[in-house]
Amino acid sequence: MIPVLFRLLLRLLFRVRVEGDASALKVPRPLIVANHESALDSVLLALFLPVEVTVAVSPDELKHPFVRWLVTRLPHVIIEPARPLELKRLVRSIQRGEAVAVFPEGRPTTTGGLMKVYDAPGVVAARCDADIVPVLIEGAVIGRFARVGGNFPKHWLPRVTLKIRPATKLPEIPPLRGRARRRRLADEVLRILQRAKVAARPPRTLFETFLAAVELHGRKTTIIEDARRMPETYGELLTVSLALARLTARLAGEGRVLGVMMPNVSTTVCLLLGMSAMRRVPAIINYTAGPEAMRAACTAAGVKRIVTSRRFVELARLERAVKALADFEILYVEDLRRQLTLGDKLWLAGFALWWPRAAIKRGDPDDSAIILFTSGSEARSKGVVLSHDAMLANMMQMRAVIDFGPNDKYLNALPLYHTYGLIACTLMPLMTGTRLFLHTSPLHYRVIPEIAYTRDCTYIFGTSTFLGHYGRQAHPYDFYRARVVVSGGEKLDAEVAELWAEKFGLRIMEGYGATECGPAMTLNTPLCYRKGTVGRFLPGVEHRLLPVRGIERGGALHVRSPNLMRGYYFYEQPGVLYPPKSELGPGWYSTGDVVEVDEEGFVTIVGRVKRFAKIAGEMVSLELVERIAALASPEHRHAATIEQVAAGGESTVLFTTDPGLDRVNLQKAARHLGSQDLAVARRIVHVADMPLLGSGKTDYVRLKAMAEDAAAAWSRGPV
Repeated sequence: MIPVLFRLLLRLLFRVRVEGDASALKVPRPLIVANHESALDSVLLALFLPVEVTVAVSPDELKHPFVRWLVTRLPHVIIEPARPLELKRLVRSIQRGEAVAVFPEGRPTTTGGLMKVYDAPGVVAARCDADIVPVLIEGAVIGRFARVGGNFPKHWLPRVTLKIRPATKLPEIPPLRGRARRRRLADEVLRILQRAKVAARPPRTLFETFLAAVELHGRKTTIIEDARRMPETYGELLTVSLALARLTARLAGEGRVLGVMMPNVSTTVCLLLGMSAMRRVPAIINYTAGPEAMRAACTAAGVKRIVTSRRFVELARLERAVKALADFEILYVEDLRRQLTLGDKLWLAGFALWWPRAAIKRGDPDDSAIILFTSGSEARSKGVVLSHDAMLANMMQMRAVIDFGPNDKYLNALPLYHTYGLIACTLMPLMTGTRLFLHTSPLHYRVIPEIAYTRDCTYIFGTSTFLGHYGRQAHPYDFYRARVVVSGGEKLDAEVAELWAEKFGLRIMEGYGATECGPAMTLNTPLCYRKGTVGRFLPGVEHRLLPVRGIERGGALHVRSPNLMRGYYFYEQPGVLYPPKSELGPGWYSTGDVVEVDEEGFVTIVGRVKRFAKIAGEMVSLELVERIAALASPEHRHAATIEQVAAGGESTVLFTTDPGLDRVNLQKAARHLGSQDLAVARRIVHVADMPLLGSGKTDYVRLKAMAEDAAAAWSRGPV
């Protein structure tokens, strides 16, 4: 009788819902594994799951008088190191077909994300060959029984949802023993929870997710600050977003594309959100790519009109680029603001701000959300069409493996025209209640460390190149509040990683992504880190390695995942969408990278398929050529490319900013690495500065042209 009464009471108070297929619990040997958001979780599982459940609890959870009173009246087992016989009891219960629920984290989260997973659940599952049923608890983390503090929102009666996911088995693991085996089992349980978290994400559009964040955290919550040093709240962002939604809806029909060429400021974020709210698709133009590349990008995406800012064009000296875009209609946000009529203001104040969900156009999560463009580091840029769900899936994938939330503050100076700067560093914090400081340029090497210090930023983002500059320019105390530093966009230089470790005591988390798949497909995290790799594949990313002729290590990486793009727009056929397809069939994407994956799932990038030179019948990686140069001259920048030599062969050219670097130094470094002499660059070109793209990547297209010019000049000989 008591369970029935309390089930009714908690259902009324917390509006508890159970989602998913309840038949997943009717497996032969059910072991329920759940994330741990609050001290009330064990009671919620015992009362609301549609089967009778024995819940494993820790003594710490019973310290709360109300929880202890409830738990002792429900089927439970107290798990602690001093009572190992209770684990055997759980095993016997599962073997009899009785449902048992455990919390692999052992304690309620204090970060809002998944925390360390203990060995016991994995050991129990392996011993009785259990059917593992993930159950996700959502909403309890903001209740009064939760242990997260600081800036996390607190609600007396939050809505709680239990999401039942399909049953699964532990995968086969290598024949390990003792502690190594227990850790591997715990790791597999963690991966099961992470995959369940991604798979259970709600179907929403970007603006609907933004509205959910506004409702959860409150309109008065300060969320963003930019170079103007004026902190803005969720309510202010919502107001500007809806106003711009009203204005931009007049510029193009539903589903149509509008070009956006704007700096890293909150107005740009509002513009993107507003266009999303009205089902217009922003194509974010890389304004550092040069006039011809910008024209080609706009043509590929079918852009007719481009929204920019007069002040931005003036400050960034983009007048020449704007003139080159004369074939497109240029619209300025300063003019758009003056077009806000009295009717628009009444719509905004009297309707949209009160009922924003009713004011927007309801969209499909699979619709096109944003168009980005490939870096053009090796070929002409392509338009990459990302859906709402693909972007949100990638955010959830990252959120499942690394913790961040309202107690953190992001510092982002990376450009919004790059997937890394847009999705990971700008939209993701806004969707999760994480405070954000937007800076206009990553090139302000002295200013950015100072911002990190004065604004107490805890998450720092950059490419290896930019992080190297910040590390060298910063005071050792500038990053005193930073707890996570993430590198992406290019390979992390070992010297940069060592600099940050020694100077700031911070380990850089390297990730690997692509415009076509969002900022991250793999990521090193505090929970799962291995030096020299780019981490593990994010949950939900399916991968295959295909052999590459002439390359012994690894294979060509093909992926299929929920964060994959809708398709490409090509310059040759503007506005025609080409869905992803590879040798493995439709829905697969060939990354063009050669990678190795070890038995624990850590990924090492060997090189790009296009960045191998065939010399004397051997395939030589240009990544290795650059690595040798970096070892020989760690204080300078180096980049390698291919040139054609006599008889149609290939050779390697090394561009370096070190005026004293020669082949003798390179050969010594190659011997130290144990590399063959073929990996030493055949020719060296000294340059004052390395050409870079706006995202911080090396501009290999320009380097190849420079190599061809240098070779032509060399062949002509002295005049």
